[in-house]
Amino acid sequence: MKTGLYIFFLCCTLSLLVSCSEDTLGETGIGNITGVVVFEGDNAPQANVKISTNPPSNTVFTGEDGSFDLGEVVVGDYSVQAEKSDFITAFEPATVTEGATTNVIFELQPETANNVAPSIPILVTPADEAEDVAQDVLFTWTVTDPDPFDELVYQLELRNDMTNEILNFQNLSDTFLSVNDLAFSTKYFWQVTVNDGINPDVNSEFSSFNTIDEPNNRLVFVRKESNGNNVIYSTDDGSETGLGPLALTSQSSNSFRPRRNTEVNKIAFLRTVGGETQLFTMNEDGSDVFQVTASQPVNGFNLEEVDFSWEPTGEKLYFPSFDKLFSINTDGGGLELVYTTPDGSFITEVERARFDDFFVIKTNNVSGYAAEILVLDLDGNLIETAVTGFQGALGGLDISITGATIVFTRDISEFENPNYLQLDTRVFTYELGTGNAPVDQSGDKPAGTNDLDPRFTPTNAGIVYTNTPNDEVSVRDIVTSQLGDASRTTLVEDGAMPDWQ
Repeated sequence: MKTGLYIFFLCCTLSLLVSCSEDTLGETGIGNITGVVVFEGDNAPQANVKISTNPPSNTVFTGEDGSFDLGEVVVGDYSVQAEKSDFITAFEPATVTEGATTNVIFELQPETANNVAPSIPILVTPADEAEDVAQDVLFTWTVTDPDPFDELVYQLELRNDMTNEILNFQNLSDTFLSVNDLAFSTKYFWQVTVNDGINPDVNSEFSSFNTIDEPNNRLVFVRKESNGNNVIYSTDDGSETGLGPLALTSQSSNSFRPRRNTEVNKIAFLRTVGGETQLFTMNEDGSDVFQVTASQPVNGFNLEEVDFSWEPTGEKLYFPSFDKLFSINTDGGGLELVYTTPDGSFITEVERARFDDFFVIKTNNVSGYAAEILVLDLDGNLIETAVTGFQGALGGLDISITGATIVFTRDISEFENPNYLQLDTRVFTYELGTGNAPVDQSGDKPAGTNDLDPRFTPTNAGIVYTNTPNDEVSVRDIVTSQLGDASRTTLVEDGAMPDWQ
């Protein structure tokens, strides 16, 4: 009995095993997956696209025509993947049935397809319709970008509403830009454009501002910058209040010895060009710079000491070159030889009387000494030898408005050396045609300092000049004092070569 039952159960088990095996084999079949990969938009075929499935089957790459064939694939449901560098990986479903071919089409998108453009730039400073904006402007703006790895590039466009001149500042990587030397009394419009290298440009709205009115700066001077170049500045009263001194020339050029002419509202000055010193003119705001001399440069024993003069009408300039005095029209034409020293001495300074027909010149030897101050008529005839017979440095020449008095400097130590070092230089005035002794106007000059480059003040009642320690390396200051008054007032710290009209 037990043996029979055992045989019965064994047969049942074998029957079940055979039944299960037959069911599995019956469901297993082979189909095929083929397809093509194209670029979304123009349907251009994409070669070398990696095709794979999940669950895994075969892996192939598309041909030149974008087609692929995965070959024999077990029947079932698959997710087919198309993958290529610089494109977004694409997925398509596919159901494989026995003996059938399933066709799949992929439209690949570039990996930047989902990139979002930056926000519209918001212009921050200067504020829209801002007034009294200084000549040197810091432009700032803000932009946001949801894609943190985008490299944003900016362009700023700035338009002068008066002249329609447009300045374009391109390939900016920061959200700020400094622009210097804008015109006075001018309305400007500006706009910022941003690009992320993927999407089209995004433009800001336009914003506008108005610059400050041109100041009435009557005092011009120079300041030596850290690179060794002199820069010309102007200021209203020398107090350095309000906007402070305005730079009229660039640090990239050595510009010095400014001289104003109120008849034509121009400033003439000297500038080093290619190793030579040339005469230039510019407007009182530093614009419209023009080189006057070219073939005949300005020359002398020491170019820091050389000075020139305007014709009172502003039509021409007088300047020295070694033993010769020249005149030249301010347009660069009409160069003429005015005077040549009879003994070959150098002409270092010249000043033309404002309302009288005469010159005053300072001459010296090749070392700067044996100096004399001569008064000449416009034909070069000697009227008077005003100052002569002193040892040491002599210079700093100007004529009073009345034409009766000259101002100059003299080193009373009478020290002479090859470097033209001055030890105790003071300011003097001399009444022309009187033969009287020059009058010391330096008053309370601090010991160990020099007073240099004197000019009469606009009222003709005082003088403005440079005071500096005699070590030739310390800071120079511009001071003023009244004639006959020992007290002095500092107008500008760190300044020299003043001209106050």
